[in-house]
Amino acid sequence: MITLKRVYEPASPEDGWRILVERLWPRGMKKAALRLDEWTKNVAPSDALRRWFGHDPARWTQFRRRYFAELDRKPDAWKAILQASRRRHITLLYSSHDTEHNNAVALKQYLDAKGRGAGGSGRLVEKEL
Repeated sequence: MITLKRVYEPASPEDGWRILVERLWPRGMKKAALRLDEWTKNVAPSDALRRWFGHDPARWTQFRRRYFAELDRKPDAWKAILQASRRRHITLLYSSHDTEHNNAVALKQYLDAKGRGAGGSGRLVEKEL
């Protein structure tokens, strides 16, 4: 199972394995204050894509398409998360104020779709976007 949580919310035992999925360290968060098990920078969107998106909800659909294409090109970045989610509860941590339009939401959608595919290698189709 995969869930999402803002880094600014308190950790709880129900979170399971906590993975920060941001390329940059969250603003105002001291490293000692954030309980996490892993920081997986390479699963985050590229700097160029992140800057282009700018958390603009009007760009959400196109951001997801571009981000999913990036993820398709680097399966080593996300396959371990998907495999771990089959054995334990995973919480993807993000820092965005927008809880509906951020890379963690998109990543969870991507991983959920891959998990439904044959052997975890299913391709996302347009209607899932």
